[in-house]
Amino acid sequence: MLPNEWHLTQDVEDFLAHAGDFLRSRPALHNTPLTDIEKLRMRKPDAQGPVTAVFGRQEVRGEVHGVFYLTSRGRLGLTPLSVEQTEALAARLAVLGHSPAHVIADHDTATAFAHSWQRHTGAASALFWRTHLHRLGTLTPPRPRPEGRGRLTGATDREHLVRWCREFCVEVGEQPSIEVIDAGSWDDSRFGDRHFTFWESPEGTPVSMAAATSLIGGMVRIDPVYTPAHLRGRGYAGAVTVEASRAALDAGASDVVLFTDPDNPTSNALYRRIGYVHLADFAGYRFS
Repeated sequence: MLPNEWHLTQDVEDFLAHAGDFLRSRPALHNTPLTDIEKLRMRKPDAQGPVTAVFGRQEVRGEVHGVFYLTSRGRLGLTPLSVEQTEALAARLAVLGHSPAHVIADHDTATAFAHSWQRHTGAASALFWRTHLHRLGTLTPPRPRPEGRGRLTGATDREHLVRWCREFCVEVGEQPSIEVIDAGSWDDSRFGDRHFTFWESPEGTPVSMAAATSLIGGMVRIDPVYTPAHLRGRGYAGAVTVEASRAALDAGASDVVLFTDPDNPTSNALYRRIGYVHLADFAGYRFS
């Protein structure tokens, strides 16, 4: 295999046999590929046929140096890559006729790939998502602690969770998830496999929620955190995030991460106060 050559496969088990250790070597930075690829691995064929995706790894002298995955819906996910790596990948995907709808990666990698993709295909790109990635350092409960308590959700909370997740998607403009939820396909949404925690008032009324991914490669991602607008400013989001983060640590997570909106100084300051440390910036580009 040449130094700049990418090895592609549609066999997720074969891909993970070669690239799994690389993905798990940096679980915080690789959190999105870890969760996305695991979801693809666990999904079963539906009425339209098998779930198809393309997976790729770049090796140098038998050692994996980069990974990508491209879903059937056009989502291209990348681990951090150099400009040379993105150039080689864009050339390979273009020659094979693949057409990603968008790319998600750390900011430098996503930007480099968008430029490479335009050079090879002429497709213009538009930035549609940018975020800060934070990793939990020392968990620090908020002071003062709001009244109430945290609890894990159960089957009877499903209607409440669906409603709040949809409200969250409306606020952040996550239209594809809204469409999936409205179609009644909650289990197929990105929230369907999450573990949710409520913060409840002393009367037992849910006032905030936080979700967490399953433990993968020692990593858990907190996503989303949501408090209805009329209940904000009372410390509920910090309290429920601490509860969900503590549950992740108790489950054995070595890396607990979350993404924040760079344009929301309130939430960024909140997560810093409870122990999260800025790790990297991420971005997403759509292609014409």
